[in-house]
Amino acid sequence: MLQLAPAALFEHYLGISRLLAGQLDFRSAIRSVANEVAHIIPHDHLDVCVLVEDGNYHTAYETGIDTAWGDLEGAPVVYSPIRSLLWGEVDYLLSDDATVDPRFRFEGAFRAPIDEQSLRSRIHVPMKVEGAIIAALSCSSQSAGLYTLDDVERARVIADLLTPYFFALRAAEQAQRSAIVEAEARAREEGLRLGALRLTEALEQERQRIGMDLHDQTLADLTRLARRVEQLSLSGEIGPDALEPVSRSLQHCMHDLRQIIEQAKPSVLQLFGLAQAVENHLDRSVRDSGMPIRWALADETAGALDKLEPTVSVALFRIAQEAINNAVRHARPTTLAVRLRIEAESLVLDVVDDGCGVVRTRGRIGSGVENMKTRARLISATCAIGAGRNNSGTTVTVRLPLAPQGGAAAPCEGGTGDESPDRGG
Repeated sequence: MLQLAPAALFEHYLGISRLLAGQLDFRSAIRSVANEVAHIIPHDHLDVCVLVEDGNYHTAYETGIDTAWGDLEGAPVVYSPIRSLLWGEVDYLLSDDATVDPRFRFEGAFRAPIDEQSLRSRIHVPMKVEGAIIAALSCSSQSAGLYTLDDVERARVIADLLTPYFFALRAAEQAQRSAIVEAEARAREEGLRLGALRLTEALEQERQRIGMDLHDQTLADLTRLARRVEQLSLSGEIGPDALEPVSRSLQHCMHDLRQIIEQAKPSVLQLFGLAQAVENHLDRSVRDSGMPIRWALADETAGALDKLEPTVSVALFRIAQEAINNAVRHARPTTLAVRLRIEAESLVLDVVDDGCGVVRTRGRIGSGVENMKTRARLISATCAIGAGRNNSGTTVTVRLPLAPQGGAAAPCEGGTGDESPDRGG
């Protein structure tokens, strides 16, 4: 123990208070006072362990020897070598050689820095506010048997000087974190509201399109056929030759009606699942385009698609449908591939073409791309659109986080990917 005159000791304590003034973060605070603390308690390593999240976790701020403790961000207190102090079971910890001290050795204890840096002599004292422990001050030396009870008392005084500043910094950090969480929640809620509004508008436009298709195409065809049948009935010319054109027109009408229904309700999705529905749409889109496009679909999800909620499957199908339509109609590709895979606990849908790439439409985002991003947001997924492999073509990537059991994450929370220009759609 250092022998210091009371006046010198008081001057060092006063120096700690002066150095703390103006420090705005934990690390700066502990590092600013390290030299003054060393005049009072010699040390090779000094740290303050701050409790967070109702005392269940802690974060360490250190100076002197750099250790793995300094990398802690919200580590569980249950694995801290000084958990007995942080839990208030002891009033202080004093060790002549922590490398062999059984108090620091228990199953799961994160004590590697003690052994790696040979931190033998150790002092730990609590930092309290109104009787509640908010942190702990630790002084360590590589020399064994260095500290005494007098050093513990000095450490208590230093802890009392540090506590108000660290308490204020912790309160400010918690307030800032709460403000960020609140702002993110408000932004997420507003984003979902706008997304739902855009999707509602898109659905209304789709309803109007279906209505116009039925009115202008199917209803007009049926009206014409009804008049033809009426004419045949009045003329008495009802025979195979007269009915053949009527039958052919009816078949065309039914075919058109099936197409309208298929676009409105993905029955293949309901009957056979997402991968089969996407493959069916991919095949039909390429075939109807009349272009020599080579296409492929790869399902590498090992059955994860079967665990998706129906609303999530429909949203993913609609996004894939829009991406495929955009590629076939606007990109003039020679190859078009869809891949479904699992990556980092997320379901990933990739639609990749080697066409002309992303083209701006007068500098704005097209409604098709907006709808894809909105659908993704409403199922807690992200949708990113950009250049394909080797900056050729276009890649649409949808990433959906999966719940621990392998199902889809609950919808109505999440964000969009980077805004990207449309090439049509």
